[in-house]
Amino acid sequence: MSQNQQQQCNIPVSEVYWSLVAKADKKFSKIRDLPYYQRTRYDTYFYKVFKVYTQLWKYQQENRQKLVEAGLKRWEIGEIASRIGQLYFGHYMRTSEASYLSESYIFYEAILTREYFKDGLHQDLNLANKQLRFLARFLTVCLVLNRREVVYQLVNQLKMLLDECKRTFQETDFKEWKLVIQEIVKFLKADTAFMNIRPLRYSVVLDLHPDSLPHVDANRKLRLRDALLCSYQPNEVKFSELTLDTFRMLQSLEWEPSGSFYQASIAQSSGTGSGVSPNGASGSSRVNQDMTDPTLPPNPRKAILYRPSVTHFLAVLGTVCEELPPDGVLFIYLSASGNSSHALSSPSRAGSSIGYTENIVRGLQFHSINSEPTSTYPMSAGCDSADHSVYSADCLHIGPRGHGGVNCIYPSDLLPFTRRPLFLVIDSESSKAFKAMSGAEKGEPVAMLLSPATSLPFPAMESSRQPTGSLFTSFLSAPLQSFVLLLGFSGSDNEKDLYSEAEQLLQSSLNKWGLLLAEADNLNPVWAQILTDPFLRRLLLRFVFCRAVLSLHSSSFNKIEFVPECMPSLPEVVSPLSSTCQAEILRLANFFGAKNKFMFSDD
Repeated sequence: MSQNQQQQCNIPVSEVYWSLVAKADKKFSKIRDLPYYQRTRYDTYFYKVFKVYTQLWKYQQENRQKLVEAGLKRWEIGEIASRIGQLYFGHYMRTSEASYLSESYIFYEAILTREYFKDGLHQDLNLANKQLRFLARFLTVCLVLNRREVVYQLVNQLKMLLDECKRTFQETDFKEWKLVIQEIVKFLKADTAFMNIRPLRYSVVLDLHPDSLPHVDANRKLRLRDALLCSYQPNEVKFSELTLDTFRMLQSLEWEPSGSFYQASIAQSSGTGSGVSPNGASGSSRVNQDMTDPTLPPNPRKAILYRPSVTHFLAVLGTVCEELPPDGVLFIYLSASGNSSHALSSPSRAGSSIGYTENIVRGLQFHSINSEPTSTYPMSAGCDSADHSVYSADCLHIGPRGHGGVNCIYPSDLLPFTRRPLFLVIDSESSKAFKAMSGAEKGEPVAMLLSPATSLPFPAMESSRQPTGSLFTSFLSAPLQSFVLLLGFSGSDNEKDLYSEAEQLLQSSLNKWGLLLAEADNLNPVWAQILTDPFLRRLLLRFVFCRAVLSLHSSSFNKIEFVPECMPSLPEVVSPLSSTCQAEILRLANFFGAKNKFMFSDD
């Protein structure tokens, strides 16, 4: 209803406003429980919900004074802005469109700078929890957006607010928030600033522009359209339901917003407030100009699953396959324990992890990409002491042990979905078991990158500070940083200028290998058809680098358990022992004065 219509009907402004609030709340409660996959099914409903919130936000702006006189509190305005931010982030998770992520940031930033939840914060327990939840939501957005300076600012605010709340209210009311802070501190400690010197996202400033990729003689050219990222590791570093490994892979499958211009603008705009409007118009132009590049294709859509049940995982996989465009490739990333002798956290710890932090943060952003409730995993005191003889190393465990095959994913589980093109990355001790899929596909041969069965430690890290993120995933998402840490150097040992020069050397090597693959007469069609996709090509070339480094490193030389594999095989010209690969690794090793850490052929 417009303001004129309201005046004609002589309905008080406050009544119109609260009816809009009730309508918006009802629609919000429905959409927040919808899954992030099945995107096209819910697009129309999303816009209907957002239309209501746009109307509500505009109405409170136009009638702010009357509403305040009628009793509207500042925190109630903040609550609406927070929900709009949640809607934007939710739609980013459904579509992977960066503009929605930036809009979410704008609304959250406005809430922070305008301190909507400040008044009465120390007198109202409910209001204190609202502020804590808002800060945790904003943290997630800033993590994904890679605005680290704001992340550290929010962590400090979260700590200070929690300390104040524990002094003002009963400390037992906030014990779960202590775990939230422990999670984000551990996450940031593992994902150091050194790991983010170079953007994890695909940067057209640092990586080849899609239009500059070498020509490949292939029968068809496929594009990465969808990705399914799933992780279940014992004691893995995470924040909310975003693990360190899925976070790195998520970043690697997106475009870096507007290249270097984006980085410069962040420094200039850091700490400034944004205007808030229903469509972000008054504050979003600055951010959206940075976030979007009309010359680049859209980001591939991604579904993130944290500790799903097997049935839930397969249901999502089936839905995503159903939505895959005809020219699309589905990327599947599975990081999970496979070796039955591997020490896992106890079922009770796994359950408590979900019960504490996820219960707090699930309602923030990641609620609908989580699997079924924890009751999916029946727990018993003797679970870990169950007979491990029933387990084999031919599967991945994406749930607690002790329940037979209920929480196991086998290679045969994925075969029905090979009717569509799949690009599979398995990061597990049992990754080699998935080689059995090759030749057994139901229509489309699968491209597979398989991690080593055993991972080399980073010698640069003290034993007490070993990063819990995977070495294999680290090489695929941040190859030079992983190489430097493997040499025994910490990130602080390398100045930025030196690191930048090394990055150029590595990029030159990757481009050389990419050209060799594109020109190879014996390149398997499975690889030829994806080499024109910038994301998949980059992953494949980083795999070549990772395999060469681990094959030639003195600690893993001639030890196949430390070396990753791919299916189908790649041409010999990029094999670890080829003169081309050895020359490039030697060049990079010499740059860091670390030739003695590798075993090179005499010639």
